Amino acid sequence: MNGRRALFAALVLLFGAVTARAGSEARAHRFTPEGLARVSDYIRNEIATGKFPGAILLLQQHGKPVYCENFGVRDVATQLSMSADTIFRLYSMTKPITSVLAMMLVEEGKLAISDPVSKYIPAFAGMKVGVEKKAEDDKVSLELEPLKRPVTIEDLMRHTAGIPYGYYGGDMVNKLYADAGLFDRNSTNAEFVAKITALPLAEQPGTIWDYGHSTDVLGRIIEVISGESLFEFAKTRLLDPLGMKDTAFDVADPAKWPRIAEPMPQDRAISPITQVRDIRKPLRWESGGGGLVGTVGDYARFSQMLLNGGTLEGRRYLKPETIALMASDHIGPETRVERDKNYYPGETSGYGLGFAVRIAVPPGTKWPLGEYRWDGVGGTFFFIDPEDDLFGIFMVQTPSQRGRIQRELKTLIYQAMGR
Repeated sequence: MNGRRALFAALVLLFGAVTARAGSEARAHRFTPEGLARVSDYIRNEIATGKFPGAILLLQQHGKPVYCENFGVRDVATQLSMSADTIFRLYSMTKPITSVLAMMLVEEGKLAISDPVSKYIPAFAGMKVGVEKKAEDDKVSLELEPLKRPVTIEDLMRHTAGIPYGYYGGDMVNKLYADAGLFDRNSTNAEFVAKITALPLAEQPGTIWDYGHSTDVLGRIIEVISGESLFEFAKTRLLDPLGMKDTAFDVADPAKWPRIAEPMPQDRAISPITQVRDIRKPLRWESGGGGLVGTVGDYARFSQMLLNGGTLEGRRYLKPETIALMASDHIGPETRVERDKNYYPGETSGYGLGFAVRIAVPPGTKWPLGEYRWDGVGGTFFFIDPEDDLFGIFMVQTPSQRGRIQRELKTLIYQAMGR
């Protein structure tokens, strides 16, 4: 996004957030008991019909829980009841945390979103873009083209770096990523990035929103700048100060193992090439894009800090204008960024620096503009609604049902608010 446009959008959002907060308790939509009862009934029915073992839903408005319910069990094998201290795999709900850490460095002047990635990882300067070419005999080959411009930090944060996951197949570059062993959890972040830089990019930087390993590369850049591992930096600067005591890249303490939530035994496939991982085993790869585990209480403190404009309990983590910049659309029409076929935010949302951002009201709804959110492939999701001074977190482990459940549950939650 053009720097002046981004700043203007951030200031508009900031002004709107301040104005909304000033009279939020008087004007915010309120939940009805009947609406929340329908939310509870929906979750209970999903468990009763065998979709997942259990779940937790937290809705917090004006700094206080207005709904917090535990449903079912953590694991059908143990039948231990779901509880507030249950530990979930967050997967891509790691991305907003890594993005906040990066923006802390931006505020300190140690990083800029306009910086080329090669400033911190020199091998990025020599990367090429893989382009499929069809010969006269219809044989397809992969040719490598030079970058038209460098990959930037903003590209990493908004998924326009041309770095896919390689899940989907369908073209030669994605197959190279799928075959490259990028999900080998015995690699360090430095070793992981070395694998990335040996591959071609899937698109020219800044041209297509293509969801993938970009935030993992961002995690490595945090390590390069800080001189610490990603977890050490996160723990010192964010997790410990916020009180996110159970958020980590694994669950090393055997005493905590009974607290781990598991999906149904037949629901462990993340993709054709990956399964739900065993988080009891320590690993070397600290994935900034998908490696964290945590509890609903931990993520609630992170979410409340964002909703507060960067502060919690008197301590500031980011400036309000930084939060506003992150929660503004960075792939709008003026950027000419195209959306790939798997554009997860959906047609009524853009994408900011670590979050999907609501830019249009979905047909048939009154959902709020400016809501920002993300989810994880394991089933968890969260959303922040500044207009209603509200955030919601749903913790569950069900890779196969996550998209459907998120849509249906979000609809019921908004209906319970009269939206």
